[in-house]
Amino acid sequence: MADITFSAEQSRVLKHKLRRYLETELDIELGDFDAEFLLEFISKTLGAHYYNQGVADAMAVLEDKVDVLRDGLMMLEKPV
Repeated sequence: MADITFSAEQSRVLKHKLRRYLETELDIELGDFDAEFLLEFISKTLGAHYYNQGVADAMAVLEDKVDVLRDGLMMLEKPV
C-alpha cells in the first residue's frame, strides 16, 4: 500500500478541521505548521487502519453482489 497522501486542497481542509476541533473541543490553539505535523502523524499511524476497514467493507459489498449474481446464474441452469 502506498502512503496516504492528500492534495494541497484536501490537506488545507483537513488541517483546518483539526485546528477547529482542537480549539473548540479541547481549547488548544494549533498553528498551521503543527497542524501539518499532526495530520501527517494521524495519516501514518491511523490511516492504514481506516484504509483497511474501507477495503474490508468494499469486499463485503462485492461478495454480496457476487452472491446475487451467482444465484441469478444458478436459476438459468436447465434441468438434466
